[in-house]
Amino acid sequence: MERNAKYFLVDSQILPEVYLKVITAKKLLAQGKAKSASEAAKSAGISRSAFYKYKDFIHEYHTSLNGCIMTLSASLADEAGVLSALMAQISESGGNILTIHQNIPVDSVAPVLISLRTDQLNCSQEDLLEKAKQLPGVLDIQFVSGH
Repeated sequence: MERNAKYFLVDSQILPEVYLKVITAKKLLAQGKAKSASEAAKSAGISRSAFYKYKDFIHEYHTSLNGCIMTLSASLADEAGVLSALMAQISESGGNILTIHQNIPVDSVAPVLISLRTDQLNCSQEDLLEKAKQLPGVLDIQFVSGH
């Protein structure tokens, strides 16, 4: 039996309460606050069968992330603590690092791609980039996307 999925964006205010409780149960499991589906369902106030019936079909949509992710490309000196200092600067600026991809250094230079959430930045994206450029061992850094 072939299934042709259709998707809709629906305001949660009009959904039956069971759907919202399924989302709650899924979060409890993902965050390790519940050790099993049974425990998560019970904590969320739904039956285990309701959880299993809907868990693969309902997902939370985060509109707050729309336009709030940027990717930086950096060339870092192959020295201890350089990447750590860059991550600390991003964190101090309110950025939430989502992914880091670092390649093996060539000629003592390590290329790094960092994707981060910018919705909680306490400075402009340009200021973050300027602060990062001033860090020892950051040879080059620039926006790839999200700017």
